[in-house]
Amino acid sequence: MSSTKQLTLPITGMTCANCVATVERNLKKLDGVQSAVVNLSSERATVDFDADKLALPDVIARVNRAGYGVATGEADLIIKRLADDNDARRLEKTLAQLDGVLEAQVTLTTEKARVTYVPTIITQAELRRAVSAAGFEAIELGGNAEDAEALAREHEINEQWRLLIVGLIFTVPLFLLSMSKDFGLLPSFFYSGMIMDGMREAKPWFNWIMLALALPVQFYVGWQYYVGAFKALRNKSANMDVLIVLGSSAAFFYSLPVTFGWLMGHVYYETAAVIITLIKLGKYLEARAKGRTSEAIKKLMGLRAKTARVIRDGVEAEVSIDDVRVGDIVLVKPGEKIPVDGVVIEGRSSIDESMLTGESLPVEKKPGDPIIGATMNKQGLLKFEATKVGKETALAQIIKLVEDAQGSKAPIQKMADQVSAVFVPIVIVIALLTFGGWYFFGPALPAHADVNNFTRALIYMVAVLVIACPCAMGLATPTAIMVGTGKGAEAGILFRNSEALERAGKVNVVVLDKTGTITKGQPAVTDIVTNPEFKITSDELLRLAASVEKGSEHPLGEAIWAEATTRGLVLAEPAGFQAEAGHGVQAEVEGRGVLVGNQRMFDARGIALGKLDVELNRLQAEAKTAMLVAVDNTAAGIIAVADTIKDGSLEAIADLHKLGLKVAMMTGDNQKTAEAIAKQAHIDTVLAEVLPEGKSEEVKKLQHKNSAAQIVAMVGDGVNDAPALAQADVGLAIGTGTDVAMAAAPVTLMSGDLRGVSRAIHLSRKTVTTIKQNLFWAFIYNVVLIPAAMLGYLNPMLAAGAMAFSSIFVVTNSLRLKNVKI
Repeated sequence: MSSTKQLTLPITGMTCANCVATVERNLKKLDGVQSAVVNLSSERATVDFDADKLALPDVIARVNRAGYGVATGEADLIIKRLADDNDARRLEKTLAQLDGVLEAQVTLTTEKARVTYVPTIITQAELRRAVSAAGFEAIELGGNAEDAEALAREHEINEQWRLLIVGLIFTVPLFLLSMSKDFGLLPSFFYSGMIMDGMREAKPWFNWIMLALALPVQFYVGWQYYVGAFKALRNKSANMDVLIVLGSSAAFFYSLPVTFGWLMGHVYYETAAVIITLIKLGKYLEARAKGRTSEAIKKLMGLRAKTARVIRDGVEAEVSIDDVRVGDIVLVKPGEKIPVDGVVIEGRSSIDESMLTGESLPVEKKPGDPIIGATMNKQGLLKFEATKVGKETALAQIIKLVEDAQGSKAPIQKMADQVSAVFVPIVIVIALLTFGGWYFFGPALPAHADVNNFTRALIYMVAVLVIACPCAMGLATPTAIMVGTGKGAEAGILFRNSEALERAGKVNVVVLDKTGTITKGQPAVTDIVTNPEFKITSDELLRLAASVEKGSEHPLGEAIWAEATTRGLVLAEPAGFQAEAGHGVQAEVEGRGVLVGNQRMFDARGIALGKLDVELNRLQAEAKTAMLVAVDNTAAGIIAVADTIKDGSLEAIADLHKLGLKVAMMTGDNQKTAEAIAKQAHIDTVLAEVLPEGKSEEVKKLQHKNSAAQIVAMVGDGVNDAPALAQADVGLAIGTGTDVAMAAAPVTLMSGDLRGVSRAIHLSRKTVTTIKQNLFWAFIYNVVLIPAAMLGYLNPMLAAGAMAFSSIFVVTNSLRLKNVKI
């Protein structure tokens, strides 16, 4: 039996959609790999493989062979309690066997361990725990653990910046010299007496100065393009690097024989240098902008408390968050962050959970209530027991969920991937056709033209090679997905994958489960009606009824007792309590006989309702349960109880209608009760008397109603409604902050607020619109500018500039999603 494992690797060196395809293709060639998904925006590869056939080093070696790298981190730990060399070897072996560790060295003399690891698989905190489990103590060098993946990315950006500066140092003077020469602006000693193609020729040594300035740009600044192109071609692929190398090399190598005096004509060193430097500038700016697409994840990670105050063996001590264990008793003072998930055992306070749920109002907490790590304690001192730590906490699960969604591929991306796969070879063919067309069939040049036929064809070919941009196509979808899912997480909306984010915007019918979704799921007193012929106030009527119901376990009785308690009424002790099944209850309260029951109970005792009869019919028509109250065998009033509509439900349904959606309500209630609730909540379609096991079938019917396929979203609690959520095109589970990993639901609403449904759909629509804008730009850019370059309307240097900024446009357009109000 095969043991399937999943790895997430941070990939370095990817520049375009073709790079993604190359890494994916190479990973899939490995025996044992079941699936490989690579994301250009997050620069990560998710690989499912058979652990019996493959190991992590094999996967990394394949990535390296494809011409890319894997970001790794190095942990330097001081190890205490090493007795001898055997201890060092044993610890080294223990560390080396951990998932995600590439190399471990433990030195007895210095009492240090150096571990090279993959930060997306294992953290420094887990390394320290493994050291402790082996019987030693690990102290980290240099304070807090750093984000190794972020460091690797930062190093990459810094390297791009350094190369860009070098490129500018040489390219700017090279460009200015070339332009000054062409316009005759240089001092006379630069020029020879020759006139060629109507322009004064520079002295031979001038071209050598140009070569000296161009060489560092071509083979130092541009060296990574040569390496990338070589590795791509070695893998029988062609990427953006191939186009850049072909374009810049054509201009550079054509200029060499002119410099050596083997050919007559102009040199084009400045063209080659400007192409490389402009593209380097574009890549640097793109990397900076791409970094901002993952800000939401960084914000979530930043919510974690750094330390926790725990009580162990009766002693209070401040420890690192990574050292908190399940079962620890943790103290949190007002104004401090809750370090991990747990259950309150002492104290009362209000907790600000807005950073995770998007819910602005603080939530009251008392002993027995669950609390979530990373939320803020507002008022009182709390003592709680840690129940979830490390990767098990709600925050860690949220981060994992968002990362998984950002790393997944949306269906809309498939077309861009298919085009990108053949894009570069097609561009090379077009470039060759451009050269051949202009060289053999181009119009005759004027007598004093400053280029010859070959040079003109070469320049236009270079423009075609450089203008083509596969990068924008590769970034169009993943950058928008990253910003969209991050924006959702900030608002307490978690998308399990990018397909859910894309599909939610297409929904046209939303099905809401009634109990607990539209309504509170708890009966509450809605009306108190007194008999005008019986002198009694509504509070007194409620007090007497609640005194009878004081010990009742019936939900309707509990609702009456709860309302009286809320109003602060002082209840009396009932005497001679009697309950009649299906009728009601009776008891003596303060010497008066009080009955609380239904009409059957009153009819059996011959108690006339009088003027209350009209009120009874009205309340029943509103789907409320009417509890009749009699005092000393006289009808005193009616207390109506119903499952009340949640705060915000009416606004949420109105928001869905504004988005042009039909809203259906599903309930097990009878048709009359369901229609009364639907009327209050302005529901379009009522699905009543639906048994729990029949919910998914009702969703199925809606999907195929009126012979036209409808995109149906189901909103439920994620547990009881799991089959219906799975059947719906988009399942939205309403959570409570801790129920993050609801397997059946592609979308989880953390706050439990129904208004999150319209926010999720609105965000999806905005994200898909952004993706479409990006794809339109990416395609139209190439469709318009490649023919323009073929026809000779684009200078290669302008082409390089346009190409460099096309992908920046796509990334910045995606970043606009951050400002969308949802």
